[in-house]
Amino acid sequence: MTLLLEQRLAGIAAATPWFMDALHAATSLGLESWCIGAGVVRNLVWDHLHGYAAPSQLADIDFAYFDAANLDGKREADLQRRLSQLMPSQKWEVANQARVHLWFEQYFGHPVDALTSLEEAVASWPEYATSVGVFLDSGAALNIIAPHGLEDIFSMTIRRNPARVSLETYRQRIEQKQYLKRWPQATVIC
Repeated sequence: MTLLLEQRLAGIAAATPWFMDALHAATSLGLESWCIGAGVVRNLVWDHLHGYAAPSQLADIDFAYFDAANLDGKREADLQRRLSQLMPSQKWEVANQARVHLWFEQYFGHPVDALTSLEEAVASWPEYATSVGVFLDSGAALNIIAPHGLEDIFSMTIRRNPARVSLETYRQRIEQKQYLKRWPQATVIC
């Protein structure tokens, strides 16, 4: 990942009040390994690149964390409730990435191995452009997790990440998400 693209993403994030509010809300949970990522970061960047004054409608804010010592789904629900109390105008989706292997097969139809870190989890997200997370460190500095780099997000390219997403699921996502209707300058690679 080039430092220039990382700085560019940090600048976009820092200049977006609702996103910074979300990061501060997430920080208040006191977790060691977390990020806000996936579609919310893609939307943030692509809205900026398209010059949209108002943000695109978000399905939710994806909050991912990694805690292998606590695989209880009740913890996720508690964190989601706390985030919703801090920012009630936003819908949150909270997922402990250490638990993904426990439900993935039931939801997507094939088993996956347990993940070992938040970075490994981000690297497995559906498209390279959404395999990006942002978090604040203990000094409130913006940090980026982008195991596949930031080239796809800044070139507005949707490309399947084969780590966990089948071609069939990827095609369903393209149909469902309607990327080109929202961001006509984007490119979808099938």
